[in-house]
Amino acid sequence: MEAIVVPGHSRRGRVSRRCRRLVDSAAVLADRRQPAFVVFTGGRGGEAEQMRAAWRGRTDVELLVEPTAATTAQNASRTLPLLRERGVTEATVVCAPLHLPRVRYLFGGVYRRAGIRCRVRAARALPTPSALAWELAAAFVARRQRRGAMAESDAA
Repeated sequence: MEAIVVPGHSRRGRVSRRCRRLVDSAAVLADRRQPAFVVFTGGRGGEAEQMRAAWRGRTDVELLVEPTAATTAQNASRTLPLLRERGVTEATVVCAPLHLPRVRYLFGGVYRRAGIRCRVRAARALPTPSALAWELAAAFVARRQRRGAMAESDAA
């Protein structure tokens, strides 16, 4: 069973244009892959719910919301119980191109440890200087966040 996971990206409590591109890319992917579930994750200002509301994809796929994650590592660890409960064995995470290495590292570690095959798909989005700066800064804490995410997923 397969799922698509979309980590959020918000600006001041509103889903960003980039995040809408992620949702649209997930919808296109869902047409090809026909997953059983699409999971929207992110807790800043209700971004997961806003992503679900922006969904214009298939109507025969179950849309799930994980509204508590504040970091990419938490996106991975807090979506894991939703996937496990539903017997998901494969997940594709849709993210921005600059975010891809960190998503692959964080989600790949957490999901693989749980026996879920993880793929990462980059949506089309132009990189911005602020996004590049964010990813460079986040790289310094990725290892610590990954350990925390794995500990959280082990405890669940």
